[in-house]
Amino acid sequence: MLLSDVATASAEVGAVSARSAKIARIAALLGTTADDPATVAMVVHWLSGELPQRQIGVGWAALRALPPPAAGDSTLTVIEVDATLTAIKAVAGPGSGAARTALLGGLFGAATEVEQTFLRGLLSGGLRQGALAGVMADAVAKAAGIAAAEVRRAAMLGGDLATVAAAVLSDGAAGLQRFTLTVGRPVSPMLAQTATDVGDALEKLGGTAIFETKLDGVRLQIHRSGTDVSVYTRSLDDITARVPDVVTAVLALPVTDLIADAEALAMRPDGRPHRFQVTSSRIGKRADDGAQPLSVYFFDILHRDGTDLLDQPAERRRHVLDEVVPEPLRVRRCVTSDSAVAQRFLDDTLAAGHEGVMAKHPASPYEAGRRGAGWLKAKPVHTLDLVVLAVEWGSGRRTGKLSNIHLGARDPATGGYVMLGKTFKGMTDAMLDWQTARFTELADGPMDGYVVRLRPEQVVEIAFDGVQGSSRYPGKMALRFARVLRYRDDKRPEEADTIDSVRSLYER
Repeated sequence: MLLSDVATASAEVGAVSARSAKIARIAALLGTTADDPATVAMVVHWLSGELPQRQIGVGWAALRALPPPAAGDSTLTVIEVDATLTAIKAVAGPGSGAARTALLGGLFGAATEVEQTFLRGLLSGGLRQGALAGVMADAVAKAAGIAAAEVRRAAMLGGDLATVAAAVLSDGAAGLQRFTLTVGRPVSPMLAQTATDVGDALEKLGGTAIFETKLDGVRLQIHRSGTDVSVYTRSLDDITARVPDVVTAVLALPVTDLIADAEALAMRPDGRPHRFQVTSSRIGKRADDGAQPLSVYFFDILHRDGTDLLDQPAERRRHVLDEVVPEPLRVRRCVTSDSAVAQRFLDDTLAAGHEGVMAKHPASPYEAGRRGAGWLKAKPVHTLDLVVLAVEWGSGRRTGKLSNIHLGARDPATGGYVMLGKTFKGMTDAMLDWQTARFTELADGPMDGYVVRLRPEQVVEIAFDGVQGSSRYPGKMALRFARVLRYRDDKRPEEADTIDSVRSLYER
């Protein structure tokens, strides 16, 4: 298959809004290469906006100076492009920057205009075409003539939709039989939807819920077979060697075979959690230097000693977990139908320094790989009125639009603004159109690459989950999960929130 086939399909998928149309177009593309499992897997990865190689060392700077598109017909194949990306990732040592640039230049020099647009979006993480995991799973099912639920479950158990797609398009329904829950092979974790508060959670869950402390740590999936323990992150990366304290805790449990969900957290001596960056930094270290221990807290169990528990109700899984894991290693819980009781549980959780609560339907199964309606998260949402300092030209579906905005808090001491991060989250198509026109009017000075500097006049209301330390920005702080709520034309820049307000949130 040619790269141009994938790039054209990507553009067409991004151009339609109907889910059914996206599914049909992707299914048609997959159907043309069903006899080539390697290509099928690559197409599924790419159209999901993913690189099988994860990170290859190519950032925005490398994508700013590329050769012009190739003239004439496309010649690049999917397999050739994947081989080049693998080669780029493998480059290391002295001169690696130049070698990586040469390989990237050769790839883009052989790519046509539509192919370059696709590759730029894929490598920058800006391939926004609406082909997320749910759409892709349905497209694979349609191409293979198999029920979508069966494909989703196989992907859940196999941990990789691309591998499942290659199997079912090659072997049909028989290809699904190889995907079962297996100790030692991570599965996609179940995710939660959002509730506005605990009362909303109780209403959505039918009146009674299992409330659990939502820890602001690193989610783990833990596998044990005898004395062999494997620990995986939410993205299914194996970090066993980095968390020996977690491994020790798992080996102390009275169980032989286990698959469980847990959270790793760095705790302070006073029993309160460290900031998320402390936990993240500790997990990120390739070797354990013993400087910061990690605590592990279990909250669900998928398998115990030969028995799969995925399809068991949450209440049953809770009892099994209690039999295996001692109370100090379990997240706190409260089962109630009383919103006042649930609110007190949330208040106590926040007072202890944690993020919020999870609310779970007592009868909900473990829907691995899905954002199931049986799990809801409720936590405070912070908002700030900030000033837009600059904006970046978009890529992929947002090509030609001013998209990613730079956010600044007012600094009363200097009369200027302190940058706190960037975001394009929460922007609708109508908002993109409006801000492209608006920020063109506010442009101040020449462009810096793809960044347009602005006169600091536009106020925007931003929602975010918290404030974290950051060496990247001058205020040494950044907003976590910032997203646009609305533009505040009713507010002047001098009415925006100050850096002192942000620092107060950070210190709390």
